Parts: sequence; structure tokens; C-alpha cells
Amino acid sequence: MTAIDDKWREIPWVGAPVDTGAGSAEMALPDGRGRARDFEHATIVWSPQTGAHEVHGDIRIKWAQLGGTRGFLGYPLTDETGCPDGVGRFNHFEGGSIYWTPRTRAHEVHGAIRSHWASLGWERSALRYPVSDERDIPGGRMSQFEGGRIDWTPAGGPVVRKTVPID
Repeated sequence: MTAIDDKWREIPWVGAPVDTGAGSAEMALPDGRGRARDFEHATIVWSPQTGAHEVHGDIRIKWAQLGGTRGFLGYPLTDETGCPDGVGRFNHFEGGSIYWTPRTRAHEVHGAIRSHWASLGWERSALRYPVSDERDIPGGRMSQFEGGRIDWTPAGGPVVRKTVPID
């Protein structure tokens, strides 16, 4: 038995393994660090550094769009977890996080912008949930949230900019 099998036994709602054409067995990932197995309702990913964690739904789709384990987010550090407000959900990854709500959908937050948002209280802050992925602005980067945005520049670091709240 493997760590992925152990995780699967902990969370049976992921369903049966999916036959990906190479059978339903675990597959070694191209970076040589870890392994993964697709199930009916989730993917379970494992590496020696991160352990085994599941990713599913819109968060899984966003993570895959951003390159999965080969992208800047890397391997999951948590299973998908509900937020304290009972509305949102998230997965933390080696290189950032993806947050989701039914209203905002799934968006990534990473780097200094994520760290600043975390220091403010994550989704419990006045900024609430992300409504965009991080993107370029002149001289830096920004992420838009329901209650404002965080801009980052090399010279100024992260700065909260209030905008009209989205209701």
C-alpha cells in the first residue's frame, strides 16, 4: 500500500480510480519528485516533502490550468478545506493558494501579495475573497479582491488599494 492508497481510504468520497489509459495505477510525475492518481471526484498527489493531499472541483481545474505540479504552485500542502465563514474553500500549495466561492469562483494568490493578505486575516479581512488571479500592472503585480486590491512593486512592496466593494 502507498500513501495515496492510505489517503484514498481516509476520504472514500473521491470515488474509484479512473482508468487514464495506462490503467488506474499511480503514475510517477515528470519531475521525479512525486506520484499521483486520478479518481472519479479528485486527484490525490503525493511527494516525500508534502505528503498525500487531494485536489478536486474548480480548485483542481484552476490548479491544472496553472500547470499542476509543474506550475508555480507546485504540490498541494493541504486537502481542499472549508473556510471559517462556511462559504469558501481553499487548497494551499508549495507556491501559493487557490481560493474558491460559488460567487467568486477559483483564483490563485501567491508571493508577497498572498503573504500580505494572510497578515490581514485572509478572507476574514476587509478584502474578503480574491476575484482575480495575480497579474501584471505597470511596474509590478496586483490581485483583485472583493473589497479592494493589493498592488505590489519591488520598491514599495504590497499596498492595499480600496475599491468599491462587490456585493
